[in-house]
Amino acid sequence: MSAVCHVTFYSLSRKFVQEKKAPPKAQEVIYYSLAIGHHLGVIDCLEARLDCPLAAFRDWIAHLPAEGAARRKLAGVERFGEICIDSSHTHLLASALSRAAERMTQQQQDWSQRLIALLQSIENEPAIYLMVRRHHG
Repeated sequence: MSAVCHVTFYSLSRKFVQEKKAPPKAQEVIYYSLAIGHHLGVIDCLEARLDCPLAAFRDWIAHLPAEGAARRKLAGVERFGEICIDSSHTHLLASALSRAAERMTQQQQDWSQRLIALLQSIENEPAIYLMVRRHHG
């Protein structure tokens, strides 16, 4: 019996500081992290927000323009196993999903609306990002 592969969209839900790596004052951690541009000692907590079977994911993104950047971005999850969606991708993806909606099934339109809502949360708070992963089983 073979397991069904899934694609899951995770959203940053919160961050916390690894206390053993943190400088004595929390404010120093914030300034230090900003200064080096990396989350040293800061762990991102991701929460599953959208999940679909891999075959259905393929059918969904097939509605996006074949040579378009939006389809190429989302197809990367199958090629690389995971992709990151940040504020540099929100307009591109939301626009492509909106334009393709009329050709989609109701389920695909629902997924598109949920993803667009997640993209809007990134627009509202650029520190938020999405991690999209392919899972076997």
